Amino acid sequence: MPAIDSTSLIGIDPFGFAETHLSEAAMKALRALTVTLERDIRPLMTDAWETATMPDAVLEALVPLQLMSPEGVSEVEAASSMFSGFRNYLLARTDVSVATLYNGQSGLFRTAVRLGGSSEQAARLDPLVRDFSLSGVFALTEPEHGSDIARGLATTARRDGDQWVIDGAKHWIGGAASADVLAVFARDVDDANVKAFLVPRDASGVSLTTMTGKISLRPMQNASITLDGVRVHENDRLQGVDSWRDVTRLLRAMRSDVAWIATGLQAGALEATLRYVRQREQFGRPIAGFQLVQEKLARMLGNVTASLGMVVQLSARQDAGDIRDENSSLAKMHTARMARETAALGRELLGGNGILLDNDVARFFADAEAVYSYEGTHEVNSLIVGRALTGTSAFV
Repeated sequence: MPAIDSTSLIGIDPFGFAETHLSEAAMKALRALTVTLERDIRPLMTDAWETATMPDAVLEALVPLQLMSPEGVSEVEAASSMFSGFRNYLLARTDVSVATLYNGQSGLFRTAVRLGGSSEQAARLDPLVRDFSLSGVFALTEPEHGSDIARGLATTARRDGDQWVIDGAKHWIGGAASADVLAVFARDVDDANVKAFLVPRDASGVSLTTMTGKISLRPMQNASITLDGVRVHENDRLQGVDSWRDVTRLLRAMRSDVAWIATGLQAGALEATLRYVRQREQFGRPIAGFQLVQEKLARMLGNVTASLGMVVQLSARQDAGDIRDENSSLAKMHTARMARETAALGRELLGGNGILLDNDVARFFADAEAVYSYEGTHEVNSLIVGRALTGTSAFV
C-alpha cells in the first residue's frame, strides 16, 4: 500500500478513516477544499511566512466554499466534530497558520457563540458566523496569564445599569485586527465569576497592537489588546457564560480541534518530505532508496496514522455525546508531541535544506512548536489526564 494514495480524500490514510466516517456529500465538500488549498493557497504560503503576513486571498478563496454549512451536507454532519476535524486536518496539512485562522472563526468564535450564547443569541448569530458576515475571535489569554488563566484572569467587568464597563488586556489573540467583534472574557467585580462579552473591535477604549518577532505561525496575525473603560450593552453579553465552569465547557469542545490540526501538520510534513526525498539525489541515486531514510519515513507515517486514529475516535465519541476533558486533553497532548517528532524527522531527512522555506518542511517544523503550546500546554493537558487517571488533582 503506497503512503500517498491519489484516490484517497486526505492523501495519507492507509486505514481509510475518512471514507469510513464521512458521507459522500461531506467528502465532496472536502475534495473541493483540497483543490482550493493546492491550487490557490499553498503557493502563497512561502512568501506569507517570509513576510509574516496573511494574504487576503486566503479567506477570499475559503469563504465561498461555505465549509461550515456545505451544500448537500446535513446540518448535523456539518456541525459535527468529525467533519470539522477533517476540515482542520486538510487546512493544517497545507499550512498551520491557515488552519489557525479559519478555526479561529469556525472553532473558537463559533463555539463561543453556539455554546456560550443564549438560544436566541445562538440562533441569531450562528448563520452570520457561518458565512463570515460576522467575524470574531476568542479573547481569553492575557499578558501575564496563560496556563493559570482560570484563577488569574485579571480583566474586569463592572455592571453599570444596562451596560458593562470592561478594563484589562488580552494577548496572543489571533485574527483580532481584522475581526468585527472580540469575544472578551472578564471577571465580574461583583461576584468574581467569569463572563463573556461581544466587544466591537472599533469600540471606544479598545486598542490593538500586532505582535511581531514570532518564529512560528508567522503569517497568522496575533494581537495584544488593551481595554480601557470599554462599554458593552447587557444584550451583548453571552448569556450562557456565568462562571469558569462555563468557559471550561467551551474549551473542552475546542481542544479536539487543535489535536486535528496537530495531526494535519504531521501529514503535511510527511508529504513535503516525500516530495523531497524522491527527487533529491546523493551518491548517484534518489535518497528515497536509502534504508535510514525509509526508516524515518516509516516512523513519520506511523505517527500520522496513530494520531489520525486517535482524533477520529475522539470525534466519534464527542459526536455521540461523550465529551470529557481528559479525552480531549489526551488527544491534544499526544498529537502535539507527535507533531514535534514527525516534523523534526522530516527536517532531518532534508539535511541543511530542511531550514529553507521553499521545501515546506521548515514551516511545519517551526509551527509544531506553537501547536505544542497553544490551547493548553503539554504540561497542563498531562495534569488533566493525570487527574482522571488517579482521581487526585496535581494542580496548584
